[in-house]
Amino acid sequence: MKKTYVFLADGFEEVEALTCIDVMRRAGMPVTTVSINPFEEVTGAHGVTVVADSLFDDEENDYSDAEWLVLPGGIPGAPNLAAHEALCDVLNDQDDRGGKIGAICASPAVVLAPLGILQGREAVCYPGMEATVEGVNWGKGSVAIDGNVVTGNGPAAAAPFALAMVAESMGRDVADQVAAGMLLQ
Repeated sequence: MKKTYVFLADGFEEVEALTCIDVMRRAGMPVTTVSINPFEEVTGAHGVTVVADSLFDDEENDYSDAEWLVLPGGIPGAPNLAAHEALCDVLNDQDDRGGKIGAICASPAVVLAPLGILQGREAVCYPGMEATVEGVNWGKGSVAIDGNVVTGNGPAAAAPFALAMVAESMGRDVADQVAAGMLLQ
């Protein structure tokens, strides 16, 4: 199975990032956390510091063969992701080849929409952030799936967002088993 990469920037939303990592790993998906910092330690928006599995430029990271590229939200996490030009290039390449992208909270509006990845698609983001972006069909639910892109609206949607990505990759039965094991169903 192809790898999933979860990108971490200082100021990331801890619940969103760690829930995605945990849920996907419970489903048996290989997940690598990637720091866009020049070092592996990344501090979240609420002071939780994690040690990423790798750095963005590490040679073993093959983004061209990724299952998912996942962007947690958070402020200033999402703007920090958006400012990383090489990550933006990787996201555009992933979308161009129809590869899967997940973004939650601020990241759909702050990272994906300015890249044109959400143009004409249905998506959700943190309430109020959609007002800054045109050309996206902003929904009102907690999770939206449009083609190869899954978006979530915020921390409370972290588990449903992660389970939607699991279902897209491994099927609804696997996602339901993971959810049941976590007492989410």
